[in-house]
Amino acid sequence: MYAPRLPRIGTHAAWRGMARRLARAGVPAAQVEWGLEGDDASMFNAPLPVERGDLRVPTSFTDLTRSLIPERTGKGMTLAYVLLMRLQEEPKLLSNRADRDVAQARDIAKSIHRDLHKMHAFVRFREVSGEGKRRFAAWFEPTHRIEEPVADFFVNRFGDMDWTIVTPEVTIRFHDANLTLHAIDSRRPHTDDPLEQLWTTYYSNIFNPARLKPGAMRAEMPKKYWKNLPEAQVIPELIASARARTQAMHNAGASAPRPGRRVDQTVPAPMIHRPVSLPALHGEIDACTRCPLYGPATQAVPGEGPADARLMIVGEQPGDREDIEGRPFTGPAGQLFDQLAEEAGLDRQNAYVTNAVKHFKFVQKGKRRLHQTPSTGEVNACRWWLDRELSTVEPELVVALGATALHALTGDGRDLLRRRGTIERTKDGRPLLVTLHPSYLMRLRVPEARESATRDMRGDLSRIPHLLKN
Repeated sequence: MYAPRLPRIGTHAAWRGMARRLARAGVPAAQVEWGLEGDDASMFNAPLPVERGDLRVPTSFTDLTRSLIPERTGKGMTLAYVLLMRLQEEPKLLSNRADRDVAQARDIAKSIHRDLHKMHAFVRFREVSGEGKRRFAAWFEPTHRIEEPVADFFVNRFGDMDWTIVTPEVTIRFHDANLTLHAIDSRRPHTDDPLEQLWTTYYSNIFNPARLKPGAMRAEMPKKYWKNLPEAQVIPELIASARARTQAMHNAGASAPRPGRRVDQTVPAPMIHRPVSLPALHGEIDACTRCPLYGPATQAVPGEGPADARLMIVGEQPGDREDIEGRPFTGPAGQLFDQLAEEAGLDRQNAYVTNAVKHFKFVQKGKRRLHQTPSTGEVNACRWWLDRELSTVEPELVVALGATALHALTGDGRDLLRRRGTIERTKDGRPLLVTLHPSYLMRLRVPEARESATRDMRGDLSRIPHLLKN
């Protein structure tokens, strides 16, 4: 019997080295008892065998093991070794989703990914008092041992501050741009942060009782995390009062939202940096306050599509439906675009779609919210996000839908009809196809003019596959 004990830091690399050695020696999975340092080992633990033979595994197996090794009970390490041994006889094993071991591995990987997502969402930093540079700390209790794979996310998200994340088994420290992990057993600290009351007040005010879905809420925010979330302390009260608050909102009727404050001066944009991932960039867009449009809008609407898309399509701004749903190109104009793209032989699902402006600008007319064209200042303020989307996705071709998108991408949105169908360059030198915005077609009242403009736009879109080939 072999009972390898792996370090708590560097576990995946240690498992790979040990698994390679055991597998090359032909040790069957039933004779290996995996564990971590400090775990009790079998009294029949044998010395490591002599290696012989070679191993062959697909690249996807290495990626899969990264989602198996953090599993807390050790089943993930055991299952990973089982798959490693089976792959020597069954090279296409991982493509068989009906296989029991493969299915179990997928379930564990899904659980690990869910745990990573929860840690991304539910870590709450508190400022730590002291002299010098501001420091922050957080306590979190993950279901699995995900401290190592999750660390880079927080480095990329909070790389401009010093912070410490403490879990029951590992302490993650990021100080002076240096990341370190320490295998230290810890207990939940007792803290009294005055900012928690501010956070709770904020959460209570943004809570919409009319959209209350307790089941969905508990699925996304399980109760096990509530004790470490300051806003969770008011959830029972908010649920209990939801029906009465909804009725009060209904009785009050519609009202215009409070406009944001005027911008008294323009603050120079900081140096553009390329984020590590689109989810990280979208998280930053969600918190944007660079212009007053964030005040009346429901939410920011970031782009959507593959991170490695060869094609990026840029519209003007979210509409009423996009503002509510939080996704671009879902309103009437977006649906018309999808129709024209399909008729032109374009697969829109392979493109990254976004807008020049990320918040919905509108004027309230009774219960309706009517679209307003963004100002030059608002387009310029939001160009920060568009530039970062371009540098993250790095498309081979960009399509500007309408004058606002054209202005954001080139600095000049004039003479759209004259420039339609031409290939220009974005500010950073990317090829840019200029075409109409679908809403322009919808506003044309003369059938002949609308049909002509529709043909023009469909023709522009049909050129995209050829342009991408060249």
